[in-house]
Amino acid sequence: MARRQRLCGLLLALAVAAVLVAAGAQGTCPGAPPRRGARVSVASFGGEGDGRTLNTAAFARAVASVERLRAPGGAELYVPAGVWLTGPFNLTSRMTLFLARGAVIRATQDTPSWPLIEPLPSYGRGRELPGGRYISLIHGSGLQDVVITGENGTIDGQGSMWWDMWKKGTLPYTRPHLLELMSSSDIIVSNVVFQDSPFWNIHPVYCSNVVIRNVTVLAPHDSPNTDGIDPDSSSNVCIEDCYISTGDDSIAIKSGWDEYGIAYGRPSSDITVRRITGSSPFAGFAVGSETSGGVQNVLAEHLNFFGSGYGIHIKTNTGRGGFIRNVTISDVTLDNVRYGLRIAGDVGDHPDDRYNQSALPVVDALTIKNVQGQNIKEAGLIKGINNSAFSRICLSNVKLSSGAPVRPWKCEAVTGGALDVQPSPCTELTSTSGTSFCTNSL
Repeated sequence: MARRQRLCGLLLALAVAAVLVAAGAQGTCPGAPPRRGARVSVASFGGEGDGRTLNTAAFARAVASVERLRAPGGAELYVPAGVWLTGPFNLTSRMTLFLARGAVIRATQDTPSWPLIEPLPSYGRGRELPGGRYISLIHGSGLQDVVITGENGTIDGQGSMWWDMWKKGTLPYTRPHLLELMSSSDIIVSNVVFQDSPFWNIHPVYCSNVVIRNVTVLAPHDSPNTDGIDPDSSSNVCIEDCYISTGDDSIAIKSGWDEYGIAYGRPSSDITVRRITGSSPFAGFAVGSETSGGVQNVLAEHLNFFGSGYGIHIKTNTGRGGFIRNVTISDVTLDNVRYGLRIAGDVGDHPDDRYNQSALPVVDALTIKNVQGQNIKEAGLIKGINNSAFSRICLSNVKLSSGAPVRPWKCEAVTGGALDVQPSPCTELTSTSGTSFCTNSL
């Protein structure tokens, strides 16, 4: 039954992706995959796609060959059809990892052999536990010109063993991502299925010029912390035409954790998200809660979320510091969602007891417009922080309905404006000055 449900989900994802691609005239990310001057196959380096042979060394040899070739325009590492069991491996610059139709890169479940790496400096420790963290299945650091693409081949994290350890409290270190690229630039991820990640699926951190398009991300709704795509302290990021159904936020923009993120001081900025469809027990589109380096200049549009906890969730906390500003979210369709919108300043834990309780985040200039929701249980919550009220929050043409009366908005420590909002907005968003900002922002 589970296999049949997963197959149905994948078929739905591919059908949705085709519709999204057809809608590309609404705008598209810049950049096309470069032509490579050479191609090598993992099968030529001792790899066996039989689902049993461990291919970690074969992938390492193949990537080393790509690096040595120094071909004009770089080289492609081709993964033929088959199931390629492997432990973690690193990519290199000027490289394309190409998954053929029917190719599956499958993570080994031999967790004791999984390498550890240092915590991210903007997090100060593993996100789940003190100390280091397990390296991602596919990893790269300090790279330039990296492409991961194909014919909708699959990267399978076999995350169930990791999820069980998390649920039982037996994890020794923070779980691995499926894909993490650090301090890298000129990245394209497209036409690949990410499935059953142990932790977050796609995590570009300290990166620039990132394009993620036509990607499908799948994990059960009860799989813990399997975020879809999490750009983190990264700039010039474009995410479009993706289907995401996981156990946590479909997309979450981040920038470091409390005092470590404040010290590292690298914001996430100039991020575009468009034509995303998905389902999650948490948020469809989120910012935070780790935003200590700041998040600014974000456009998210043409979003479609169903069967989710929150349609839109902007989240931070006392001790985070940083800022969330100049964020526009528009043209959103919601169905069977508990909260249409939540903007809150009391979300998320802390890395340790050394965070500065006086480090209050600034949340300013958020515009949410053209939102249509049906089967919505609660309109939403906008709750700022005492001594750091959220300011210039604009809601326009936001209409949330249900067969039963939708529970009303709840607001606290917030200023802004509301135009054509149903159910009726809270009084904090009906001031003359707030309405003026709202009119000007539109």
